[in-house]
Amino acid sequence: MSPSKKTGGRRLAVASATVLSLSLVASATTAATAFADARSPDVPQSATPPAGMSAVGGELLGRPGTQVKLGGGVPVLPKDITARSWIIADAESGDVLAAHNAHWRLPPASTLKMLFADTLLPKFPRDETHKVTASDLTGVGAGSSVVPISKGETYTAHDLWLGVFLRSGNDAVHVLSSMNGGVEQTVEDMQEHAGRLQALDTRVVSPDGYDAPTQVSSAYDLTLIARSGMQKKDFREYCSTVQATIPGRTEVKKGKKTRGSFEIRNTNRLLSGDSDLSPYRGIAGVKNGNTTNAGATFTGVAERDGRKLLVTVMNPEKRDHNQVYREAAELFDWGFGAAGKVEPVGELVPPQGARTSAAPSPSPAEGAGTADESPAPAEAAAAPVKNGGSTGVGMALALSGAVLVLVAAGVFLVNRRWPLPDLARRRTRP
Repeated sequence: MSPSKKTGGRRLAVASATVLSLSLVASATTAATAFADARSPDVPQSATPPAGMSAVGGELLGRPGTQVKLGGGVPVLPKDITARSWIIADAESGDVLAAHNAHWRLPPASTLKMLFADTLLPKFPRDETHKVTASDLTGVGAGSSVVPISKGETYTAHDLWLGVFLRSGNDAVHVLSSMNGGVEQTVEDMQEHAGRLQALDTRVVSPDGYDAPTQVSSAYDLTLIARSGMQKKDFREYCSTVQATIPGRTEVKKGKKTRGSFEIRNTNRLLSGDSDLSPYRGIAGVKNGNTTNAGATFTGVAERDGRKLLVTVMNPEKRDHNQVYREAAELFDWGFGAAGKVEPVGELVPPQGARTSAAPSPSPAEGAGTADESPAPAEAAAAPVKNGGSTGVGMALALSGAVLVLVAAGVFLVNRRWPLPDLARRRTRP
C-alpha cells in the first residue's frame, strides 16, 4: 500500500470512529449503570462471530475468520490455534500483522483490568493511603480472585495496584474504585476512556471484569488498551512484576499490635512460568483473565531483537492447562518471524485527538525524566516527549517508532519511544 493511501485510510478510520464514539460512550455508560449489579456467569455466547463487525483499524479487521497477507518468506500461521479471537500487532508502529475475528465482541474477564488501570493509575500517588471499610468490598462477586485485602487495614495505592496486576484481585479493584468515588463512577470513567482510545467494541459493566450481562470487549480493543497502558511507567512496572510483598493483617500479641506481610506472585504464566510452562523469552506483561463465561483471555507484550509485539488471545476452544498461554506463545513466535516481511492487514488506531510528535528521540544517555512525564496542556504542542524507563530492578530499553502516551487533561500524543523492562533480571517488588 502506498503511503498516501495508507494515510488516507487511517484518517478515514479515525474520523469515522470519532463520530461513532460520541454516541457509543453515552449509551454504553447508561447500560453499564443499569446492569452494574446484575452479574451472571452463565450468559450464553454465540459460537460464531457476527457477519458484520466493526472496521475500526481497517476493512479486513471487520471480516470474520483469519486475516493475513502471506507472501514470500512469510512463515505459515500455526495450525493449532483454537481461540475464538486473536490479534498480533507491532506495539510501536501499530501495524496489525494478522488477526482472527479481531472485532468479535466477547466477555473479557480480567483483561478488562487493563482498562481499569489505564484509567485510574494517574489519579492516585503511589504512597496515598486508604483504610479499607466493609462497604469498599461490597459487590465483589462470588468466586472472585482476591489478594486478599482485609477490611480495617490501611494500604497504599502501590499495595493495591500490585494486588490488581499480580493477583488480579477484585477486592483491590473495588477498594480503588471506592477511592475513585465508587463503582458506578469508575465504570463511567472507564467507558469514557475506552471511547477516547477508540476501543468501541468495549462495554464496561463491572470494573474488575467479573462476568456481567452486556460486558464485552474484543481482541482489537484489548490490544489498543494495552498499548495505551504501556505508555505509563507505573503500568509497565506493575504488569512486569513477577513477585511482590503485600502487608498482611494486624494481630495483637502480648498486648502489642504487629502487622506481618505475605508474598504474591503474578498469575500471568508467560511471565512467571508454571510447572509445565516456562516464561516466554522477552515477555514484559500484560494481563490474563479467566471466568466461566469468558473462558481464558490474555494480552501480552514481548520484545525480541528490537521488535516489540502485542498479542491478544480470547477463549481458546481447547481447554488444556495453560492453553491460552501456549497459543499466545505460538502467535508471538509467528509474529517475530513474520515482522518486516508480512504486509499488515490493518492498524491500531490512535486515540481521539492524537498527533504525531515530530521531535527526534534522544538517546538513552540523553533522556532525562520519563516518557510518562506530561507537559502542561498549554505546552504540549511544543514540548518534545522525553525518553525514559521503568524504575527499580528492570532496565529501560530505548525504543523507536510511534506509540501512544497519555498526557495531562486527557490529551494524547503519539510518542516516538517507550521502554520495556529488561526481564533478564526478574522483577521482585517490596
